[in-house]
Amino acid sequence: MEFTRDWSGDAAPVLALQGFENTRPHVTFAAAPREAAATRYGYYVDDGGRVNFVLPRAPGRSERIYVAGDFNGWQQAVGQDNWLLEAGELLGEPVWRRAVEGAGLLTEPWRRFKFVTAEHQWVGVPDNAPNRVTDDAGHANRGLDPARTGAQLHAFTTAAALDLAETWTVLAIGADGVEAVAVEPGDFFFALKTELPLGALVRRGATTFRLFAPRARRVQVRAAAMVAEVARATAFDLVRRADEPAVWEVTVNQNLHGWFYSYAIEGPRDGRGVSERHEGVLDPYAFAAVGRKGPGMVLDQAWIGRGDRRATPRWQDLVIVEGHVRDLAANAPIKLSPAERMGFTGLRKWVESPEFYVHALGANCLELQPVQEFDSQTPAEYHWGYMTVNWFAPASAYALNAERASGVRELQALVAACHRRGIAVLLDVVFNHVGVPPHLMAIDRRYYFEQDEAGRLTNWSGCGNDLRASAAMAQRLIIDSCRHLIEAYGVDGFRFDLAELLGVEVLRAIETALKETKPDVVLIAEPWSFRGHIAGALRDTGWSSWNDGFRDFVRSYVRGGGSAERCAYFLKGSPWYWSKWPAQTVNYTESHDDRTWIDVITENGDFDGSRPTDADRVRTHLMAACLLAAVGIPMLAAGQDFLRSKHGVNNTYQRGDLNALDYKRAEAFAATHAYFANWIQFRAGRLGRLLRLYSPPTETYFRVFAPGDSTACALLYNADESQGRERLLFAINPNTHAARLVFNDESVLNRDWRLVADQAAFRSPDEASERLPHELALPALSCRLWVDE
Repeated sequence: MEFTRDWSGDAAPVLALQGFENTRPHVTFAAAPREAAATRYGYYVDDGGRVNFVLPRAPGRSERIYVAGDFNGWQQAVGQDNWLLEAGELLGEPVWRRAVEGAGLLTEPWRRFKFVTAEHQWVGVPDNAPNRVTDDAGHANRGLDPARTGAQLHAFTTAAALDLAETWTVLAIGADGVEAVAVEPGDFFFALKTELPLGALVRRGATTFRLFAPRARRVQVRAAAMVAEVARATAFDLVRRADEPAVWEVTVNQNLHGWFYSYAIEGPRDGRGVSERHEGVLDPYAFAAVGRKGPGMVLDQAWIGRGDRRATPRWQDLVIVEGHVRDLAANAPIKLSPAERMGFTGLRKWVESPEFYVHALGANCLELQPVQEFDSQTPAEYHWGYMTVNWFAPASAYALNAERASGVRELQALVAACHRRGIAVLLDVVFNHVGVPPHLMAIDRRYYFEQDEAGRLTNWSGCGNDLRASAAMAQRLIIDSCRHLIEAYGVDGFRFDLAELLGVEVLRAIETALKETKPDVVLIAEPWSFRGHIAGALRDTGWSSWNDGFRDFVRSYVRGGGSAERCAYFLKGSPWYWSKWPAQTVNYTESHDDRTWIDVITENGDFDGSRPTDADRVRTHLMAACLLAAVGIPMLAAGQDFLRSKHGVNNTYQRGDLNALDYKRAEAFAATHAYFANWIQFRAGRLGRLLRLYSPPTETYFRVFAPGDSTACALLYNADESQGRERLLFAINPNTHAARLVFNDESVLNRDWRLVADQAAFRSPDEASERLPHELALPALSCRLWVDE
């Protein structure tokens, strides 16, 4: 129990616990130890008056973390041993902690503080932290409240377990009467979990429906052989398991494979004793769904079978194309029915075509925008898919016959077809929020969704809600769905949308679990949200991240912005701050979000690059050279190689007319398409291995040449010959005037170089070699690639 300030009275407060209908269980109250406030507030004050700063610590983690605030210069505290947290335990839990003299810290107004790593990465402040304060710039910090030092907490112990579905109230009895405050479950609640299989489970001649619903008062399932009959079908009551009361189940002595089902859930009582009832709830573990509202389908796992499982290319060898199922299939130049162009089968047939675009480009990885069930209102409605409502079911809108669960077979066939073409498949998955209707919210709003102190849903996703990914069963739901996509469909990996909202520790747990299922699984994070950015914090994990710094830099650089030093940094693979190993950065300049590349950089007005200028095309070639010469994983947005334009429209998440690929542009801009393809071919070849690094390079692997008066830059790869005798030299001048590069290294000048590419095209392999001059004039808007074999 938490008071609004320290309890300073000599006598203990007079308290009572009361349930709805005036039930009063036997309860004992006692002052909680001061340390109990530590992880909730980030500090407590001990009996000696010292302020103890405390941060929860994951077992086995070893890192350097400091406390920083307006009392020690914020980031100036990094490196100061007197502000360094030490590993320890508090009330039996692993923590980081540091005790300092409290004089001058507990003042009005509050002194602000935060935790920061030795690499200057800030540790986020939970939305429900009672001492969370936000400054005028929107930065969230913690405050040291002199009125709450650890004596504001009281503990209570009940003689028997409380039913979480009931309304419980604490009565505080004082001189001014009785104050009643509703009891909300604390941190223990989010640790509730089960290891039992969940969903509709077909076993021999019976079907078990099992749901995790920790605060439900009643759960029913309706099942029928026809979709239209589900709503009026007989309801079977699920019962709580005696050994695990958060789990509800019922077994029907019939094999219901192919049947349709949904849940009706009566939630916990509110303060008025009223329970909200939700009908037509889609099972979060349903393997298929008819639509966003359900119903789900009972599918025997033996019928689903296993997907096409093949070895995934090494991360450093990947060249990714990001695309949307319908965008890729809509205008495919092959014979397809209108229905096939809407989904999995159309794309599968396009993949199988000898002319398939991604294969012709030379890319070996296709990253598909979400293909899990999302909240389009009709199958015909175009949608990007980022408002998912179920994480196991293939999108019914992409299936030829959703009522027969055809999407399962169609998605399996699509992945297998890609594999046969040598193309790995990554899925863009959205676990940070849910779409409409929010079925998880009907199961338990508090358990599955982040809320502030007032019980309002947080919205750092910008989509109306944020999943409480740290809750045990939310984390399991994410892991189970990814495992299912790997095992049932054979996918090679995932790109996690707004992964910052899941948190680094949850991402670590996901990595561990998925690598047990598929050791070479590809894991890519979109490392930001409206709340913050965690790319730096992911450096010590096995996750790669979309590099928005690369994206923004190159967009500016080809138009004369930036600097030679920053160019070299990104070409080297954004080392150390962003990536500790080369493939930890996914380099890109366009994705589904916002305007296309050509619309951003075009010289035309209104951001309309549909008719690019000559300079637009040259700058696109310079971008392609930077992207494919950079260490890391390159990613293209589908159509970027043929200057795909959305006519300047910024947000096209429901504009299928603008997003569908116009493959005729590949013919209209054949030279640009070929330029991308040739770079990809070079990168995949023998000499391209100097770009496709697995381990961090030596400190002398690169050598930078840059004039002091220009943003032009040249980078020598394998300068120290640590990777053999072969070397590469890439030079670029993004300015509208010529630049001079001085090569003052005899080991560069006294070698035979062969020019293999410039800003226009790749050269014939039999071009004669040459010696580089001491001073090289690099024309405006140009680049060069030399090889030394």
